[in-house]
Amino acid sequence: MAQGRDSFDPIRRAVLGGLLSGVGSAAMAGAPPTSLRPRPRGRLLPRRAVAAPETLIEQAKISGQVSFAVADADTGEILETRSPLLRQPPASVAKTVTTLYALETLGPAYRFQTRLVATGPVEEGAVKGDLVLQGGGDPTLDTDALAALARDLKSYGIERVAGRFLVDASALPDLPHIDPGQPDHVGYNPAISGLNLNFNRVFFEWKRGAGGYDLTMDARSARYRPRVSIAQMEVVDRAHPVYTYSESAGRDAWTVSKKALGSGGGRWLPVRRPGGYAGEVFHTIARAEGIALSKPTPGQGSGAVLAQHSSAELSVILQDLLKYSTNLTAETVGLTATRARGAPDGSLAASARAMSDWAIERHAVRHMALVDHSGLGPDSRVSARAMLQMLLSSGWDGPLRPLLKPVRFKDERGRPMRNHPVEAVAKTGTLNFVSGLAGYFQVPGGRRMAFAIFAADLPRRAAIPPQNRERPPGARPWAVRARALQQDLIERWAQLYGA
Repeated sequence: MAQGRDSFDPIRRAVLGGLLSGVGSAAMAGAPPTSLRPRPRGRLLPRRAVAAPETLIEQAKISGQVSFAVADADTGEILETRSPLLRQPPASVAKTVTTLYALETLGPAYRFQTRLVATGPVEEGAVKGDLVLQGGGDPTLDTDALAALARDLKSYGIERVAGRFLVDASALPDLPHIDPGQPDHVGYNPAISGLNLNFNRVFFEWKRGAGGYDLTMDARSARYRPRVSIAQMEVVDRAHPVYTYSESAGRDAWTVSKKALGSGGGRWLPVRRPGGYAGEVFHTIARAEGIALSKPTPGQGSGAVLAQHSSAELSVILQDLLKYSTNLTAETVGLTATRARGAPDGSLAASARAMSDWAIERHAVRHMALVDHSGLGPDSRVSARAMLQMLLSSGWDGPLRPLLKPVRFKDERGRPMRNHPVEAVAKTGTLNFVSGLAGYFQVPGGRRMAFAIFAADLPRRAAIPPQNRERPPGARPWAVRARALQQDLIERWAQLYGA
């Protein structure tokens, strides 16, 4: 199972179309040790066969530690807890904190801007100065947007740039990856900068022909597939590892195992030089539009804005973040908020500390220490009680709940259940042998609750060899059982406290 793998690939879609410890004894009294499954149909959950939390955990057969906390969302009354102060890795549940942090700091109507700036006047179809591609940290910028900027430049009457073509990615820190402990080739762990194109990923495609493999590395989006040279691939006759990465002459140099390729296929690979990547793609598209400009070089400059691309409003970006769990979006949004607050943002850890400090001050949270904004880094720690406090402080009618994704309850065979009586929205979080779920739910009787559930087997996670970190044995079934336990706990709380 991939660590922090994005559950959805927007570019691919476009191309393909109270501080309590323990569990309250009153809640456990007389609870028979039987499973809730098979589940009844209809709009009400029966008050019989309510298994104790320890029984549910034992039946789930997941190794490691489980902690949770649930409360009345309107009164804040703590209803049930287990190890509520135990600090666990939140995984992508941390994105709920990032969402609230960004909304309060930047505002829901905030838009990221990507601009083309001329440092000199425009005369007779030429920029008499430098042309600057100026990033604003937009995590959703794609090749189609760069093409629109090039067309706008052409419609301005510009045919050439007399000076340099500069790429300014200084809006955010230039970071080579989110988590250094991830495998080199996973697309959910890209670089970060003030210019982020196609989620800082390049598409590697291969097709076997009579003379070997035809390889392409391109910056594809819905309408365009410009090839790039800043990332290069070589096929090597070996069995393992499947991929290797190195830096070579300012480029991302990849090799891939010939034995792993088969007849053809493709996958997204991370880009480690995002500014250079965006600059090369714009250069290619601009020249296709008939605009002559020099090769891109890093640099800054000020002057007139000739063209500008605005992202969607932040509220829309954050809703997609919580739905698709894109790590780059979380990091760029968090870094942008930290920079706007004037706090240190030279690293993800520094920015995440600023966000944790904000949560402690703004939401009276304790037991929270984050190392990034996405939850991909395994050293972040949050207690169930702290996450519950964030949810209660935000409020049922606050800005977070409408952005969360509905929980799909499943039957014994893992099939989605229709018309389940519990209506829940939440954020999931998954790393290898780490699982979390936090959000809100309402039962037919009308009671509204907030909850946080964390499970982690950290010794088992630490024992994974580096070569197996993308899909380690046992991680997927462990995660499936953890998710089933989360559903059982929600149904338990709905039955016990729903009236």
